[in-house]
Parts: sequence; C-alpha cells; structure tokens
Amino acid sequence: MIPQEFEYSAPATLREAFELIADGERKILAGGMSLIPLMKLRLAAPEHVVDLGRVPGLNHIAEQGSVIHIGATATHHDVEISPVIRARCPLLSETASHIGDVQVRNRGTIGGSVAHADPAADYPAALLALEAQIRIASAKSDRTVPAAEFFLDPFTTALEAGEIVIEVLVPAEAGSEGYRYEKVEHPASGFAIVGVAVRIQKRGRGISFARIGVTGLGPHAFRAIEAEKLLENGADVEQAIATIGAGEEANSDLYASADYRHHLARVHARRAISVALTRAS
Repeated sequence: MIPQEFEYSAPATLREAFELIADGERKILAGGMSLIPLMKLRLAAPEHVVDLGRVPGLNHIAEQGSVIHIGATATHHDVEISPVIRARCPLLSETASHIGDVQVRNRGTIGGSVAHADPAADYPAALLALEAQIRIASAKSDRTVPAAEFFLDPFTTALEAGEIVIEVLVPAEAGSEGYRYEKVEHPASGFAIVGVAVRIQKRGRGISFARIGVTGLGPHAFRAIEAEKLLENGADVEQAIATIGAGEEANSDLYASADYRHHLARVHARRAISVALTRAS
C-alpha cells in the first residue's frame, strides 16, 4: 500500500528538530523500520515526518567513564559490530545480531526501536538486564530515565511531547560476567515471541549476581526480579525460572497463547542461564 500524503523535513541540527516537533503532532523518523511499514499500512498517518538522519552527533558509540554512550541513530549493525560494545557490553551486541534481517539491521536504529517500544522488540530485554538508561531531550529539558521506568505499555514510553531519544547509556560489564540472549523468533516478522536476556556473575559454585530481562511475554518488557533474587540466594535454576512471568499479564495471539508464552519464557531462561554460567569466569 501507499501512505497518505505527508510533509517531510530533514533538519540539519538538533535545535531545528526540536523546533519542528514542538507541537507534538509530528512523527520522528530515525531508521524507518517501524514507522514506514505502519504508514504503508495506514496504521499511522502523520501529516509531517521529521527525519533525524542528517542531524550530527546522534550516531556515536563511545565509552566514557565506564559507561557506553550509544547515539540514537546508531544502527543495529553498528551496535552488533562495534568493538567497544563487543568488548565491554557483549550482551547488547549479541542481542542486536538477533534483530530482523540484514536489511533491517543496516537501516534500523537503536533510538528508533527504543522509542517505538514494540512489546516484542529485542533491545528492551537486554537494556533491562544491563540496567541501562535512556537519555531524552527537548528544546527545554534534558533528562535520563532508567530503562525500567521507560517502557510503560505497548508502544508507550516515558517520552513526553516534544522529546527525542538522544542516546542510550549502558554501564560497561564486568569482565567476569557471563551473558546470553535467547529468543523464540516469529517466523514471519522476526520479532520475539519470547526473548530472555541474562547476565550472571559466579561465586564459587553459586551465583553472586543475576539480571534477567524478558520481552515478548507481556505488554512490555520487564525484569524477572524474583528469579534474580532466588538465584543470588542459592536457589536452583528450576526454582528460579518457575517464577518468571508470575503476576504478569501475558500476550496471547493466533501464534502463541499466554500459557505457551509462559512455557517458552521458562525454557529459554533456562537455556540463557546455562550459557551465561558457562561464559562466566
């Protein structure tokens, strides 16, 4: 299908972009892998699209003070192959490699994905497990929001009118950490039916530190905090993963029922924890 007519702007500066979206009625285009398909299906019909592709300073990946700064227009491919991310935050690189296909990874951006907040997107699980923060700004403000407070509901985030995702801030991982992203991929869309991101640190034969992010199961990604606590307190893996998704509203559709998604979350959490433990040193 063809989208309805719309006005297009490609600002050359961030200030200009803020001015263009000040009324809150315009759609921001980063990579276009979410917005353009919606416009073609006429599920989104913005009158004005503001393209951030020419705005300088938004496509960067650098470590500053043990924090990885990832610009909003860095592509999934950039995240996947970045030497900085592979060395200091390999869970995020691994997660990026699972997104869509080659074409999507070369065009889609981390900022666009985060702002779109698809409940089946891959990044949110990893960003929650990594305890990342999202830097968002407008013409009048510049603030940082923890990932745990950013993803609110399907396609709903903490972004307010006139705000843009500027960068994603990820603490550099400890060298002794084990990690893994496990995903059940929808065969048509490539989105996660369920995805589980895990970080582990070992202490002797036990686990001293655990972080588990889950996507696809519910209306938004979430931390499996109860499972994390059980692992850190010496419970076995089966006892811990049995709590994943407890109390969470589970998605259900023609492809996977709520019960099946709960089952997949436990199965793939077990696999992710097993690999993370093997990788932990």
